[in-house]
Amino acid sequence: MYFFDYFKRQKLSAVFVSSLAFILLASCTEKSDNQVRERLSINDGWRFFRYDDATDADGLIYDVRPDVDEDIDQREADDQPVEGEWVEGEESVLKAWILPSGNDFIKDPAKRHVRPEGYPGFDFPFVQAGFDDGNWEKVNLPHDWGAREPFTYEVSGSMGRLPSHGVAWYRRSLDIPSSDSGRQIYLEVEGAMSYAMVWLNGHLVGGWPYGYNSWQLDLTPYIIPGGENQLAIRLDNPPISSRWYPGGGIYRNMWIIKTEPIHVGQWGTFITTRDVSEESAVVDLEVTIDNKSNENADVEIVTFVYELDSNGNRTGNRVIEFAPQSANVAAKTKTTVNSSVTIANPRLWGPLPTQIPNRYLAVTEVQKDGKVVDVFETPFGIRSLEFDPVNGLFVNSEHIYIKGVNQHHDLGPMGTAFNKRAAERQLEILREAGVNSIRMAHNPPAPELLELTDKMGFLVVNEVFDVWERRKVPFDFHLIFPDWYEQDLRAMVRRDRNHPSVIMWSYGNEVGEQYTGDDGAALSQKLNDILKDEDPTRPTTASMNFAKPDMPMPATMDIISLNYQGEGIRIHPGYEHLQGIRTHPLYTDFHEAFPNKMIISSENAAALSIRGEYLFPVTPNSSAPVSDGIGGDSENLIVCAYELYTANFGSSVDRVFAAKAQHPFVAGGFVWSGWDYLGEPTPYYDARSTYFGIVDLAGFKKNRFYLYQSHWHPELPMAHILPHWNWPDRVGKVTPVHVFTSGDEAELFLNGESLGRKKKGDFEYRLRWDDVIYEPGELKVVAYKNGEEWAQSVVKTTGAAESLNAEADRDRIKADGKDLSFVTISVTDEDGLVIPDAKHPLRFSIEGPGEIVATDSGDPRDFVAFPSNERNAFNGLSLVIVRGIPDKPGTIRVHAESDGLKSATVEVQTHP
Repeated sequence: MYFFDYFKRQKLSAVFVSSLAFILLASCTEKSDNQVRERLSINDGWRFFRYDDATDADGLIYDVRPDVDEDIDQREADDQPVEGEWVEGEESVLKAWILPSGNDFIKDPAKRHVRPEGYPGFDFPFVQAGFDDGNWEKVNLPHDWGAREPFTYEVSGSMGRLPSHGVAWYRRSLDIPSSDSGRQIYLEVEGAMSYAMVWLNGHLVGGWPYGYNSWQLDLTPYIIPGGENQLAIRLDNPPISSRWYPGGGIYRNMWIIKTEPIHVGQWGTFITTRDVSEESAVVDLEVTIDNKSNENADVEIVTFVYELDSNGNRTGNRVIEFAPQSANVAAKTKTTVNSSVTIANPRLWGPLPTQIPNRYLAVTEVQKDGKVVDVFETPFGIRSLEFDPVNGLFVNSEHIYIKGVNQHHDLGPMGTAFNKRAAERQLEILREAGVNSIRMAHNPPAPELLELTDKMGFLVVNEVFDVWERRKVPFDFHLIFPDWYEQDLRAMVRRDRNHPSVIMWSYGNEVGEQYTGDDGAALSQKLNDILKDEDPTRPTTASMNFAKPDMPMPATMDIISLNYQGEGIRIHPGYEHLQGIRTHPLYTDFHEAFPNKMIISSENAAALSIRGEYLFPVTPNSSAPVSDGIGGDSENLIVCAYELYTANFGSSVDRVFAAKAQHPFVAGGFVWSGWDYLGEPTPYYDARSTYFGIVDLAGFKKNRFYLYQSHWHPELPMAHILPHWNWPDRVGKVTPVHVFTSGDEAELFLNGESLGRKKKGDFEYRLRWDDVIYEPGELKVVAYKNGEEWAQSVVKTTGAAESLNAEADRDRIKADGKDLSFVTISVTDEDGLVIPDAKHPLRFSIEGPGEIVATDSGDPRDFVAFPSNERNAFNGLSLVIVRGIPDKPGTIRVHAESDGLKSATVEVQTHP
């Protein structure tokens, strides 16, 4: 193990950096207007190394951690968090050098951190330009080192059984030409998991421990313009640090930003709107100017507004111009200026499908001595929000019922490495179900995800913390919370505050401080006040699964967010015997205690299933906790897909819908969860991924998807039958048939014979024929609405497997190495029907200028590594994700084969 000895070098290093900074500032050169600000991707060309064993890693640690070993798979998802554990740091830890990286987000100057002298790690080989990293792995960002590895039982099911933990290094040289002398050079990191520390040319620059936030470092003092600039980044991802798969690596984009010394500061604009109507809207603009030079500066700030089209491109002439603002900015300080303008007949931003997500672009110019020294662009939207405690949410004076889902940050078989197209596909599929809102569980998302929600017209609850000081697992972020909560809160808000899709801030999820009375409420109030200080225009909330109306915590937030408590927890028939939090339905109690606060269901359902797997008998109840013999099979890790079974603390979709209908003052809520995600495989922790999603990990729709669609898309004619009708071992046996439809009644036919017409009763959301005797053939349902035929659906017993079929979600993609095509492989009979229980071994290959990124089947028990080109179909389906080779347009052919079946090929064109 390497232990650094920095004191012998600190004085020499400090003199070198100080002198270099003076040279850079003294040799400032002019740039033309279009070069005053540059934002350059440095995603490509990295070298990567991960220690085989973190215990053998170098000693360049952020801080020491408690010595804890705990089996977190034995933890119930809603178990009470416990008191955090901390260890007093040693002199050799680097925390004191990293903490100043967050100073811009600490409001009280007296609480800001003073960087110690010296440059720890200066003589460590990995940070030196001369170190030979030729045998390190070549990687491009975004990069998740765990998702490319085999699954292993050495990692808990909670964390996805992928090796995301460990200590790793990334190295890359930076091309900083001599013409950049005198400019400011910043490193912008959108997300690195976790405890990131950055060295440049051997000097420890800074870092950020929280893996979900974006952050920026000033590289200027350490840059050698025209010379060799070696960047080295160390990550340290602890084991047992998360309740889900966190990923490991620099898993979002990374940028170099170049500006003049006088420029708009980091996330330095804040645009809000008021007095919004179809006729006019007032737009308020706040701009923060950062003067890094050694001289005071008189500057003028001018901002122009343009319309954006649906793809985010600037259109037409200027809509309006803010009045010019003047400011004197003292050397080495920041100044904020404010201005307002009224826009006539504004194009409002609002959620689809009833509104249009129109956007604008504010282009801010900073001028000094008549020359433009910075240009900063801020996309924004104009919209009004009302949070009514009785009638719910109004956007632009239109009532919008929240039809939301919770989303974790992984992208299924791609792990956590962010990809914009993969995220867009998730949102597109969710929209088909009628989803209009996303809760970011339980961390700030990639910035591009909010660009998508802005563009696509989704509402967003932006959340920052899953824990505060009381821990859920031994090495979660309670370890850094006392030092970093203010910085992380303010950083999230400043980065995301101009996104019109963000309608509220959530500063906690099921935190342990719910249990600590006044002390917990005091901390909640402190966090709430920080958010209000940063953004007084949006309401705040924190999700509560334990705190009751008579406890102090709910009073500290603007919006009441309830996790499962609204429907009741472990109180209904079939749930009473279960251990854990127990409460009667609390919507009415909270509404009476807080009549002036809007209520949402921030998490509901927690229903469970595997796509296409069925167990008999089927519960006659509308909701049941899964267990062996009741929708569950612990030996084979199956949860039945009749969509009646839940986690111990949950409720079925049917019960959730009924609870909302019976409490119309509830503004809506967020399903747990939209998509399956890696880790937290309740109830069977021998699996790799969760059972919660309405869409499986590969993106294939479960039956539950159609139950939501039937309720959330009432104008869409649809009917969905379950189960499939391939039951050779059930001939003559009772095999219940359920129908989800947006109609109000339906008639079911088996082989042409009517099995009766049924009508939905009050608070009923499915139609059940529970006494159907199975015989092979055809099930057909005819749905009606208001007495008129509305929709039909047919399910048939299929023949033997004969062929494979391949279908791409898009047959034309960009040849940029980022754009993706998702290819569905299905096993079909001679009539082209997908065989719903097929599990044939499949082989995939590709020809042309493309590559297979990952494969999956959606089975949470499938331990075949995601990069594998061989995988079994799961209940008739499998997925292949492909991309083009950068700058090599052409035709990609994706092939799928299986012994004894006709192969399939699909073509995808890539273009510049």
